[in-house]
Formats: sequence, structure tokens, C-alpha cells
Amino acid sequence: MSVLSPSELRDLRERLGLSQSNLATWLGYSLRTVQRWENGDTVPKPATVLFLRQVIRGPGSRDTGQPKPPAFTFIDLFAGIGGMRIGFEGHGGRCVYTCEWDRFCRQTYTSNFPTSHEIAGDIRDVGTSDISSHDLLLAGFPCQPFSVAGVSKKNSLGRPHGFADETQGTLFFDIARILRDHRPAAFLLENVKHLRSHDRGRTMNVILRTLEDELGYAVTTRVIDAKSFLPQHRERVFIAGFREETGFSLADLELPDPADGPKLESVLHPEDGSEEMEPPYTEGDLAAVSDKYTLSDHLWAYLQEYARKHRLRGNGFGFGLVGPADTARTLSARYYKDGSEILIRQDRANPRRLTPRECARLMGFDGPGQNDFEIPVSDTQAYKQFGNAVAVPVVSAIAAAMAPHVVSLASDTDQLELLPRLRTA
Repeated sequence: MSVLSPSELRDLRERLGLSQSNLATWLGYSLRTVQRWENGDTVPKPATVLFLRQVIRGPGSRDTGQPKPPAFTFIDLFAGIGGMRIGFEGHGGRCVYTCEWDRFCRQTYTSNFPTSHEIAGDIRDVGTSDISSHDLLLAGFPCQPFSVAGVSKKNSLGRPHGFADETQGTLFFDIARILRDHRPAAFLLENVKHLRSHDRGRTMNVILRTLEDELGYAVTTRVIDAKSFLPQHRERVFIAGFREETGFSLADLELPDPADGPKLESVLHPEDGSEEMEPPYTEGDLAAVSDKYTLSDHLWAYLQEYARKHRLRGNGFGFGLVGPADTARTLSARYYKDGSEILIRQDRANPRRLTPRECARLMGFDGPGQNDFEIPVSDTQAYKQFGNAVAVPVVSAIAAAMAPHVVSLASDTDQLELLPRLRTA
């Protein structure tokens, strides 16, 4: 039988331990599609139904009523609003532990990822014994200054160095201690591009030396520009490591040509009635962007004068004025202040900021024209959250490449085949 009633579908989903949002990401559909299935408005394709039943049963076995384990498990540290989680859930992983200190981020996270485990707060207050066993550690950790003195000087003074000293007092230390105590099969860390040059490269050297020499992981790094996937120039450094050498290298990751990447028109509200109205971002029959996102005359005059003064001084500071055919600058956490890095041209009006929904699309939390990602916080908090987030399609591309290697190293885990995308099945 290839047809599922809404209640049967809901039962299968719950036995897999997935929320509607998780299931949508897992299968490659939108949240609204899954909601329509469970409301009885539409039905999933027969191949999707067959796949879900096979996941529950396991190949060739009877239905025991127990969900088959995921391909691998992971923990989500410095989780923000879940960008790393989305990427790895989409390739067979299941999140078993989350840590995020910001209460507004936790609000957005729990709105989109209903989970059986509580979200921990400050990682510095978390003992490694409190963290669930896992195959993969994910962390978009903040970059804090590292105080690095010469090892030879410390030796002469009889003071500790290396892992015991150079990373102490930084948030990277908390990642290191979890890796040391849990020894997961792999990890993926993300940070700003300038981590590589911070303190004349010494910060990155300490991180790599800790991961490779002190903890014994095979490490690979790469700076990736999200422009390959999104209409935004956003360079971030990714650091991947495996407990044993598997042959994985971020350098081998094949990415689309950034020159062929999408343009802003793919994330902007069309304002022509083809998109459903979404207050407070859009309004009226045409779902036009609310006037509150248009810069006031005072702010627009200030930004133009500010840019003019810096041009006269030979500086490059100023606003970024873009249209539908352009690629945006990097969205930052300060976007809530004046929106100056990404201002959208408007006919017969001052430029406007992006709406939070457009930011969700610009970061890949929503696809073009979609509004599935829940934004339960104020605009100010939403801008901060998206500005601090990872570019979801970039993480997804890395996850697709890493997942088989993680599974190959994961111990005491039934290895479920990586979940295929069934949209075309």
C-alpha cells in the first residue's frame, strides 16, 4: 500500500523522532508541503512513502515499531539559529545536543527545531559528561583573542604551554576539551575569514596545532565564498577534522562557479502579487514591502554625506546600493543599525533595508520565494541572528562530502544509507 493517511504519516514521523520541519529538511521538501500532507490537503509521492516505511523497518526486516538509527549523530555548539544543523540533518545526521547562550537565538532555534533535548546555555558551564555521545561536533565558534607566548620562554620559566595553556580562557578551549574527552569521529568548525590572519597568523596556528598535534585529528581548512550558492559575497573559513585519516579534504570540494551564482532578484519580495502577503514584512494586495523598511530622509542624507567624506579621504567606507541583478555585500550582525551594507534601490523613493524574510533567503534558511523558516523575534534580533549565521547551502555542500567519511568512522552505529532527495522520485 503506497498511500498514507494523515494520521499514518504523522505516526511514521513521530516514530522517527522528527518534527515536521526536520522531516521537510530530511526529505528535501518545504515545511508547508509536509504540513499539507498531515492536514490531508495533498499526499506524498509513493516513493517517499516507501522510503519512510523502509527507514522504520530496516531492509528485509519486519516493522518493530522502533525507528532505525540515523546515519550519524552530531552536536550543535554555538548553534545560533541552526544553520549548521540544517546542513547536516539534510544528509542523514541527527542532532543529539545543542548549546547556545543567546536567549533570542534559542527562541528562534526552538521555533524551528522542536527537540527532545534541552538547549544548554553558556558552554563554559557545561561539563563534557553532560554532553551526549556523538559522531560529529559542529561549532560556529566566536573568535576571541588568543594570548600566545613563545613556547621556549614558557619552558624556561617552567610554565605550561600547548593545549594546557595557549587555548585556556577562550571559547575554542571548550571545543578542544569536548573533542579530547568524547573523541568524535569528526568535527566541522566555522569562523570569519580573518581568523587566518588574526594576530599575524598565530591564532590559527594555535588552533591547528591543538587540533592536529595535541588532539591527533587529520585537519583540512578552506575559505569558501557563499556567492557560489547565494547572492551574497560572504567568505568564511571552515576547519574540518577526522579522528583518523580518511582521505577527505575540503580542497577537493567542488563548488559552483561564483560568477554563475544567483542574483538578488531570487531573494527579494517580487511586490507584484505573486507572493503571499506576510505581515509585518509585506502588505497589501501586491504584497509590497512595508514602508517601515524604507530609509528616512534624515538617515539617507546622513549615509550619503558619510560616504562622501570618506571618499574625499581616499577610504572605501560607504553604503552598498544594489538592485535585483546584483550580488550583495556580506550581511553582518550590525545590519539592524542602518542597513548600510545592503540597501535596495527603489523607484521614486529612498533605498530600503532588506526585510528579515529576505535575510532568511539571503542566508539560505529559506529557498527563493519561500517563507518556511520561523522568525519569532523582533527585526533587530532577526538581523543580528541572520548576520551572525552560516550560509546554509555552503554547510550543506560540505555535509554532503563529509557524511560518508563520518559514517565510515562512526562506531557502534547502524549505518543507514544517506538519505536521498526524493523530490523527483
